[in-house]
Amino acid sequence: MPSKTPIFPGPRTARGLVLAVLLSNADQAGAEPLRGRVTLAAIVRALKRKYHWPIETTSFPSNAPDGRATWATVYSLPPDVIAKALDERGRDWLKSSRG
Repeated sequence: MPSKTPIFPGPRTARGLVLAVLLSNADQAGAEPLRGRVTLAAIVRALKRKYHWPIETTSFPSNAPDGRATWATVYSLPPDVIAKALDERGRDWLKSSRG
């Protein structure tokens, strides 16, 4: 089944801000830009299903601040997807997401 072309969400939405981090290949530190409104996992799920971004998910065991065992998840885009997106309209889209 052929993959669908990824769609860019609104640049100043929570989905757009998360996608901007993924396209810049930077680390997402903490809850920004979410501020408790919705989980990062829910945004990534929407970017995958509604916007067709091939986001990769890697989970690994970790420790919570209080010492309990938990799982940490890292989201990323493959380098070739980032390069293709930036070569198309991604650079302009990234500029608009930063204001």
